[in-house]
Amino acid sequence: MAKLTYNTLKDLTAQELGAKGRELRQELFHLRIQQATARLEKTHRMREIRKEIAWCETRLTQIRIGAKASPKTT
Repeated sequence: MAKLTYNTLKDLTAQELGAKGRELRQELFHLRIQQATARLEKTHRMREIRKEIAWCETRLTQIRIGAKASPKTT
């Protein structure tokens, strides 16, 4: 999976953001299971996914309140 950036999320609709959030949470769940069974190789991926989930939630909140995209981008 290509690395997700906040700029790519700005163009998504609320439904697409919700689906992306669910997909990321599912991936995080699988990584946690791998970590519990000592099979996780890319430990940094958990932090990246948590950040991406936060971006999705932030953008969803912005859409709900009608705010524009944040000027800070990565």
